[in-house]
Amino acid sequence: MLTVKNMSFKTGQEMKITGKATSATGFSINIGHNEESVALHFNPRFCAHGDSNTIVCNSKKGGAWQTETRDSSFPFHTNEEFKVSIQFSGDSFNIKLSNGHNIHFPNRFGDSKFKHIHFEGDVRIHSFKIK
Repeated sequence: MLTVKNMSFKTGQEMKITGKATSATGFSINIGHNEESVALHFNPRFCAHGDSNTIVCNSKKGGAWQTETRDSSFPFHTNEEFKVSIQFSGDSFNIKLSNGHNIHFPNRFGDSKFKHIHFEGDVRIHSFKIK
């Protein structure tokens, strides 16, 4: 688990993440204000919560999960490096996967800046950049 606090991710910026999934369960990248207020929950699931090779995106408001979206494009492999790019346009997050597939997820909060980035699960983060 890795938490980055007080590092702003603002409208117009891009976050690039490189890492490696260390087991066949899954991991998540969470962007928001704190652990109870998550604007983007990006959760590749190898085999977890009844899902297999599925990417689940969601948001959490006041500690309560909202409506999930699912995507079946799954370029992740256990113990292989992955790259994920998240562009924040203000009204949505555009997530570009290593296979060129894009996932669009709405900014349900409407905020223009988030200061809490949290990586969780069976993942080793190699690099993390915001520009």
